Amino acid sequence: MTPQPNPQAGVAVKAADRAHVFHSWSAQELIDPLAVAGAQGSYFWDYDGERYLDFTSGLVYTNIGYQHPKVVAAIQEQAATMTTFAPAFAVEARSEAARLIAGRTPGDLDKIFFTNGGADAVEHAVRMARLHTGRPKVLAAYRSYHGGTQQAVNLTGDPRRWASDTGAAGVVRFWAPFLYRSRFHAETEEQECARALEHLETTITFEGPSTIAAIILETVPGTAGIMVPPPGYLAGVREICDRYGIVFVLDEVMAGFGRTGTWFAADLFGIVPDLMTFAKGVNSGYVPLGGVAISSAVAETFARRPYPGGLTYSGHPLACAAAVATINVMAEEGVVENAASLGTSVVEPALRELAARHPCVGEVRGVGMFWALELVKNKETREPLVPYNATGEASAPMLAFGAAAKAAGLWPFINMNRTHVVPPCNITEAEAKEGLAALDAALSVADEHTV
Repeated sequence: MTPQPNPQAGVAVKAADRAHVFHSWSAQELIDPLAVAGAQGSYFWDYDGERYLDFTSGLVYTNIGYQHPKVVAAIQEQAATMTTFAPAFAVEARSEAARLIAGRTPGDLDKIFFTNGGADAVEHAVRMARLHTGRPKVLAAYRSYHGGTQQAVNLTGDPRRWASDTGAAGVVRFWAPFLYRSRFHAETEEQECARALEHLETTITFEGPSTIAAIILETVPGTAGIMVPPPGYLAGVREICDRYGIVFVLDEVMAGFGRTGTWFAADLFGIVPDLMTFAKGVNSGYVPLGGVAISSAVAETFARRPYPGGLTYSGHPLACAAAVATINVMAEEGVVENAASLGTSVVEPALRELAARHPCVGEVRGVGMFWALELVKNKETREPLVPYNATGEASAPMLAFGAAAKAAGLWPFINMNRTHVVPPCNITEAEAKEGLAALDAALSVADEHTV
């Protein structure tokens, strides 16, 4: 689709937004949201006709891109048949979505509890774990993000938690592995893995294993920096959980449904958690949907005991119809395989070549269509390009980088000192190369702030 400029309409949309919309994670008077006129595939455009290649996948959820005709048609067909129905009933779209999801989750995660998104999926997974074990505490990692609702944001390890953290959420934090900025003075992945597991078990010992209901980890952390765990780490966490009777929760809200080149990131490591949360890519964000995949052991706890939780729109027919169509599209069009093959053959080599040429790139890490570039002032010292949680003038280098990317026709995903490369999983090779070339140009601006 060719964008048709309509500046007057854009002005009206922007004015209404600024007058009435309260934006998340923002100081309302300090933001200038782009008025978006349309989107198709891997691109979106504004009312001035400027088109952008979306390297954010919306917010890491449009795994099949925008406006896929088969998913749009499925939503329209469902709306014509049954727009909505209460969650206590068996509905075809809901049942089929659960069947298709359960058919792709690892191990015995065969029961699906539907939510409206990722944060409430995390809320319910933690509630299930506490009720299943009868224990109060949950262990969560620094450098993590689990959602914006009360329990989920208190599980989160990055600064978005701070304003809401009263210290009363029953959360104990620990360091997960991240070799580039190791908390364990490790020099190899093997050392980082072993020391991180030792640190985790020590934390459990001193907190009291009998008080810990669950350990929650993003299988591959998302906005915290896309730190792929070293070989053996998740298997080690699984073994520790088994030994102490702790529920192992994997958060796959970002990493799931093709993002890592597998249906779920857990597949990369051969790990089966007790509970697994999902959302975003399950239906490419076309209608809000999330959920918890539940193991047989946890499900058995609620076989004759009511689960004390639910949502009015759990398994909403429109959302589930979109999920059914999305999963079928991904299977028919080889979207998961595309993410894996392009990640290996195009994205990774190009990013590593950029890292070799640009002094601002300290590290490249990722898998599939899930990548991050760590931006630094100095490669030798690994000093971040901007301070941790920088705001105002201190964040200027990252703002300049972002502006340069947009000027080159690329919409970037920037978080602290990282730019994430997370395009739709069905992106073409030509589109990927176009975006990587724009990224190259923007990194030259960040280079100006290195020493």
